Amino acid sequence: MSIGLTNREQEVLKYIVQNFITNASPVGSRLVSKQMEISLSSATIRNVMSDLEDLDLIKTPYSSSGRIPTDKGYRMYVDMLMNKEELNDEEKNFLKTHIEDKKLFFKEGEFAFSEISKILGKISHQLAVITKPFLGTGVLEKIELVDVSSNKILVVINISSGFVKTVIMDIDINISKSKLDKLSHFLNERLQGLTLLEIKETFNQRISDYKNEDPELIQMFINQADKIYSDDSNEAKLYFGGAGEILMQPEFDDPKNFKNIIDLTEDKNFVVHILRERLISSGNGISISIGEENFDEKLKDYSIICSTYRIGDTSGNIGIIGPKRINYPKMVTLLEYTSKLISES
Repeated sequence: MSIGLTNREQEVLKYIVQNFITNASPVGSRLVSKQMEISLSSATIRNVMSDLEDLDLIKTPYSSSGRIPTDKGYRMYVDMLMNKEELNDEEKNFLKTHIEDKKLFFKEGEFAFSEISKILGKISHQLAVITKPFLGTGVLEKIELVDVSSNKILVVINISSGFVKTVIMDIDINISKSKLDKLSHFLNERLQGLTLLEIKETFNQRISDYKNEDPELIQMFINQADKIYSDDSNEAKLYFGGAGEILMQPEFDDPKNFKNIIDLTEDKNFVVHILRERLISSGNGISISIGEENFDEKLKDYSIICSTYRIGDTSGNIGIIGPKRINYPKMVTLLEYTSKLISES
């Protein structure tokens, strides 16, 4: 943001944002005057507030009230004014203990991700979201083909980071076990050590010489390569926690806001897309989008803070969604710490 503020204006804006985050009530000049380290009269504070309002950094929600931050005001606070807020020892120990307890389940299924979203929601008092890792960057360790019926094959994709993807493939010809074993050996020879994304993009070229040996069988694998080697990025591998926590925030006394957050938890594909878009635009660091900065109308009253965790060669997204009055310093620290714990597991 290119707006240049005096030190006095920065201090007043900072206190308005911090007080509104804490109390959810418009902030008056007397309250700011009492809290500031520099002794300024209420009249002087009111003049500074008027200047900040002219800059569209704060606004008066109704006649004769105090001020609240605008989206631009929150953005200036996040980019220039907020101080990092550390987690206390109790919060750190709670996260570390529970995530350490769950780490054995990371590579096996949904339990760990569901539980961690609940833990994050409990500490943040906001809506916490976590995706399972997207497998496109995962490196193929081994592929197994299992005959499960006369017209179905189970394709087992083993990823080097420990994750396993299974796909049921429909077939319309009889295939002997020896043929499956031979094809499995060939596929492993050609594809091991490549990422799923690399395999998906180059599959035809890498197995082209097998077409002469068994064209009908290999054509079935070519036809379903997208399904087998997809990174699942368009599927809703998302878990929510803290829905009950966020509904206790004063913003959700309004039935419209209550319905919006429920609708959000029911549209997992939308949330997965939003998280990935935010992180791509931020270079995969911590991303913060506020109100009007969000791409969709249904998110104009919310802020989204998200990050990336890594498990081996794969990565997933972790985020917090809350009202614009969210405690940004604490949420950033919370996501950084949680991402680090998951990545180290």
